[in-house]
Amino acid sequence: MEIEGQATVKESQPPKFALPVDSEHKATEFRLFSVAAPHMRAFHLSWVSFFACFVSTFAAPPLLPIIRDNLNLTASDIGNAGIASVSGAVFARVAMGTACDLFGPRLASASLILLTAPAVYFTSIASSSTSFLLVRFFTGFSLSTFVSTQFWMSSMFSAPVVGTANGVAGGWGNLGGGATQLIMPLVFGLIRDIGAIKFTAWRIAFFIPALFQTLSAFAVLIFGKDLPDGNFRRLQKAGDKTKDKFTNVFYHGITNYRGWILALSYGYCFGVELTIDNIVAEYFYDRFDLKLHTAGMIAASFGLANIVSRPGGGMISDAVAKRFGMRGRLWALWIVQTLGGVFCIILGRVGSLGASIVVMIVFSLFCQAACGLTFGVVPFVSRRSLGLISGMTGGGGNVGAVLTQLIFFKGSKYSKERGIMLMGVMIICCTLPICFIHFPQWGGMFCGPSSAKIATEEDYYLSEWNSEEKEKGLHLSSLKFADNSRSERGRKEDSETRPVDETPSTKV
Repeated sequence: MEIEGQATVKESQPPKFALPVDSEHKATEFRLFSVAAPHMRAFHLSWVSFFACFVSTFAAPPLLPIIRDNLNLTASDIGNAGIASVSGAVFARVAMGTACDLFGPRLASASLILLTAPAVYFTSIASSSTSFLLVRFFTGFSLSTFVSTQFWMSSMFSAPVVGTANGVAGGWGNLGGGATQLIMPLVFGLIRDIGAIKFTAWRIAFFIPALFQTLSAFAVLIFGKDLPDGNFRRLQKAGDKTKDKFTNVFYHGITNYRGWILALSYGYCFGVELTIDNIVAEYFYDRFDLKLHTAGMIAASFGLANIVSRPGGGMISDAVAKRFGMRGRLWALWIVQTLGGVFCIILGRVGSLGASIVVMIVFSLFCQAACGLTFGVVPFVSRRSLGLISGMTGGGGNVGAVLTQLIFFKGSKYSKERGIMLMGVMIICCTLPICFIHFPQWGGMFCGPSSAKIATEEDYYLSEWNSEEKEKGLHLSSLKFADNSRSERGRKEDSETRPVDETPSTKV
């Protein structure tokens, strides 16, 4: 009996993790240089796989001066291909968000990466403007892994550090957009120096990002976990996680207006980043008559800023939230993104090479930090439809990129410098609706929390579940999340609304 009792106690003990966790087993600390399973391992797998997809999607722009001569591409052909590379992911990101909600980020991410890898290989046999557009279109679907990256981090890290985790994972993944500006010209040069002619060398070069992308997918499948406690399928079989219905997830996502506003504003921070990735190398090459490698190095500095800028945005979001709660997150997002628009306008006005480089780097810091700040807010919009909200917001980024390139950079209606200036005006205008985001339990930029008695974290997140679902206990994960998100009240509001000796309850 004694042995049996000891076994029972042992089985009831909660699992042990390398990082401190909250009641949902989400990590409450972010240790960048740790690879501890499952939290930090998921972090490194997510950003590396997203990095690989970014390298593949933007492998073509730094080699465009060579590719356009080989395939006889016109300015319109290049513009269409650039639009195609980011348009494919518009709906794919929404679908990816729903897939994460239903099947988990690990399987959703790895599946998409493997499905899009062949398009990267096929780039090497493109022979016309049409085939070039198609391979860029299908390769661009891989950018939807951004959604699984953000969903994964939001599932692994608790409210006090989720902005940092999302910012670093997204920023280091986006780093691929800058790294590929360096990698592809170097790979091309190496292959050409070995003996291949330039029109063959660029084709062989595409096997490098294609192989990298494929390997990253297998790493996610083999070493990753969907949640701190295990994978979706195993937890659902064990009865530890309920399998939600698509219609419910979809409804609660699309009816939350906050997700739509964040999608709009994200269209003019991340969407602008995608646009710059597509045009900047050619812009410096043509306007300042630079060598291909030099233009690539300058263009790379925009994307490489992600190593600090987007993570910095996430850290700023978490830092201001400690003092000012959700209202601080919203104010920081609006200020930083608006300043990004100002520097974008300046970039379109300056005419010297040195000034353009300096302004571009400053602009990149604000633009990319705004992306990190956006996903400091996204995890709190909906608990039940987190994946869909992430997908809507991420898809908004691609919509912004498509519209911006279609309006300002397709054909010769505007010069690139004027297009950049007008893009800055769009950034400022599309950031204004952030002022209308309001959480009844926390407030918004200009208004505090709702005075109604029902304005609590529990009321907000449990409103996504009906009485029948609550009777079955399907809402318990939302209840835990509501308790863990009390930190979004900020210090001032928290001290005013909760008695000092109150202990938040997780009882139904």
